[in-house]
Order: sequence, then C-alpha cells, then structure tokens
Amino acid sequence: MTSLVDVVVVGAGPNGLTAAAELARRGFSVEVFEAADTIGGGARTEELTLPGFRHDPCSAAHPFGISSPAFRALGLERHGLEWVHAELPMAHPFPDGTAAVLSRSVGETAMSLGSRDAGAWRRLVAPFAGRWDVLARDFLTASPGTIPRDPLLLARLGRFGLPASAVMRRFTGERARGLFAGLAAHSAAPSGGFLTGAMGLAFALAGHAVGWPFARGGSQSISDALASVLRLNGGVVHTGVTVKRLDELPPARAYVFDTSPTALARIAGLGNVYEGYRYGPSVFKIDYALSGPVPWTSADARAAGTVHLGPTSAEIDASERAAVSGADPTVPFLITTQPTPADPSRAPEGKHVFWAYGHVPNGWRGDATEAVERQITRFAPDFRDLILARSVMGPPELASRNANYVGGDTACGAFAGLQSLLRPRLARVPWATPHPRVFICSSATPPGPGVHGMGGHNAARAVWRALRRG
Repeated sequence: MTSLVDVVVVGAGPNGLTAAAELARRGFSVEVFEAADTIGGGARTEELTLPGFRHDPCSAAHPFGISSPAFRALGLERHGLEWVHAELPMAHPFPDGTAAVLSRSVGETAMSLGSRDAGAWRRLVAPFAGRWDVLARDFLTASPGTIPRDPLLLARLGRFGLPASAVMRRFTGERARGLFAGLAAHSAAPSGGFLTGAMGLAFALAGHAVGWPFARGGSQSISDALASVLRLNGGVVHTGVTVKRLDELPPARAYVFDTSPTALARIAGLGNVYEGYRYGPSVFKIDYALSGPVPWTSADARAAGTVHLGPTSAEIDASERAAVSGADPTVPFLITTQPTPADPSRAPEGKHVFWAYGHVPNGWRGDATEAVERQITRFAPDFRDLILARSVMGPPELASRNANYVGGDTACGAFAGLQSLLRPRLARVPWATPHPRVFICSSATPPGPGVHGMGGHNAARAVWRALRRG
C-alpha cells in the first residue's frame, strides 16, 4: 500500500518546483509528478536546431527571476544558478539605425529618448528609485488577502493600472512612446488594456534596478537549481507520468497543481468552477542557430540582451490588437533575445543562438516565418545570411509541448478586464479551490506569468497554513 505523503505536486514547472521546494524545506514530505520526461515547464533548455546550440523553448530573459523573493530565499545560486548580463538589458531600435534603450542607468535611458522626453522618463521612475526590492516583493505577492510592506509605494504603482496608452500621454515623442508600448506589450494585450501601464512600468523598473539577465547555460539552470533544493530536503520527482484523475496519485494531505485551471478542474473533479476563465493570445516563436551575431544596424541593439522590434506605439498596438481579435499577423511586434554575447557557452565557438516571437491568435495554425523574418531584416538587413538552422513553433506545437499552454497561450490566461487582477477566479485566497485539499500554483494565479516561482511560493504559504490548521 502506498504510504500517505504530506503534499503531492502535479507539474514540474518553476511554480510547481518552487512550491515543492518550499514545503519540503518546512519539513513536509513532498512528491512531484511531471508528464514530460524532463522537468522545467516554461524554463527549459534544449538543442532545438543543431548539436551544441542550446535554446530556451519558452522563457529566456528574467527580470523578475533575479528579483524573485522566492528564488532568493531558496538560495538557488548555491545550487548552480548564475545570472549573466548583457551590456544593456533592452534596446528598441528604429529603422534609421538609432535606438531607445532600457539601461541600468536611468540617465542613459532618459537621454536615449531625446531631450523632449528625458525629463518625463525621470519623473515617471523617480518615486520608485532605490525601492525595487520592496516593490518587487509587494508586487509579486499581492492578492486580496495580503498586506503589502509598503502600501503607499504599491499604490503608486497601482496608479498605473491605467492603460499603457494613458501613461504614454506623458511623452511627446515616438521614441519614448514606442519604448513604453513595447514594455507593456509583454502582457499580450493592446495598450488600452487594464493594468498594461503597471506592467510596462514594472518591466522598466526591474531593468533599472537589476537588469534583464539570462541564466548561464539556459533557463533549464533555474529548474535544475529548484529541483536540487527539493531533493536536498527529501523531495522526490517523478517524470513521464501523465495524471488524468486525482485518485491516480498517492494519498496526500494536500495536492498542488502547476497546471491550467481547466486541467485542474478536470483532474480534480471540480466541474465548472473555472468555466469563465479566459485564455489569451498565443505566440509564434522561432529559435535560430546563427553563424555570427545578429547584424543589427543599431550599435545599442548589438549590445542588448533583449531587442524589441516594432518602432512605433501605433504599430505595436496594431499587432497586439490583431492577436487578440483573431487576425493573421502581418507586421508583428517581436520580442527577441540574444543570449550568446553574454553567455558563449550556449553555442559552439563563434556561433550564436537567437530567439524571436510575436503574438498571434489563440490556436492559430498559420505560418508567420516570413512575417517574422521580414520584421527582423528591417533592423538587421543581412540577418538571413547568418541562419544555419531554425526551429519554428506556432500555437499547436507550443500546446503539444506544454499542456498548460491552452491554445498556445504561454501566459496561461488572458490579461483582459478583471481577470488581469483576479485570476483564476474571485477568491480571498486565489491559490485555494473549492476542494479543501486541492490548490493551484500555476501562472494562472497571482502574480501571473513569468519565471519567478512566486505563484508556487504564494501557494506554498496557503498550503502550509491549511496543513498547520489541519
């Protein structure tokens, strides 16, 4: 007979592994079950193109990972995680060969926006100067039942719950508007969407405070470090196990799901409890093996770890609106990363890996390769000459690789309306479910998507309180 364990975690993504590691450190017996043959979820690294080229199939740059209170508390650096930084966190190039930049220096960023908007940028970020650690903790743990450490500081960020389009009215020039629109577009929502202003500002503040680093060796290093903490504290990980029903799992005092809400409801028999939950746009992603660095016409783009491609705020907004409305991508806004200048271990000597994606409609089955490469060559005309191989993934491929990506939605839920804030449903404890022993910790829970483990951290706290009461 299988013995009772304290906690069973379903899904070995960053949130599931964080929840498991934190509960194991508190002395609970923990077992993790993962459907794939390897751990990692959205934080994996694989040779997708050619031998020796190590690509991140999903996440790559981690401004919230290096900021994560959960990762810091777990001491992941002692388990092999090392952050590496490009010279610039992010660049936003223009067709004339210039670029606006997000730098660790507020002054350098402001000056890249032009004299008309330099002061407006300084005023935008000034109230948060030197307070990122406190703000990040409050921002990443915020929920209806938590009390922030600095309510006034969080309230200042909350003022930017306004749409990004409203924040951009602070600026007079397109350089600043385009830069901020690109930051806000990480939410996969048009610039008029709720909380897109706060999202854009949070990415900017993180860039100034801690950068947008890569994990040396690839994002898999984050998952491996989390698993190392878990195993050191007696936890067990089972891979290659697909869970279809709750009674297929060992008997446990609590079950924690790093899955989509709909998968959780199906497995745990919760009926239509998440019936109203909405999934958002997907992405069309290409990983490239290159014979050399991307030949950007902008020197700042060559120095940046992340490069946003979509020069104007209007072009970016049109791209995000197309993805939300179900239209085919024609001129996609692209988020690209180039890890190898900062981490040459990711490719054979002299070679490079490059990562690019744009948002497309949920479940879209088209091929956007030409549209993506046409956008890249606007800013790096000789790019195609360097391509050794490419790995192309649209919504169907992403969904087949990770069941959490419903319709290819890598954010595990749309940022639209109140769901931007109250996900996966309205509840005092968002990580709890109607079943008293079942919890959810995936990116569908606060604080939402990103490799920071905070959904797992927040869920672990809820589980710990429930087990202590029980």
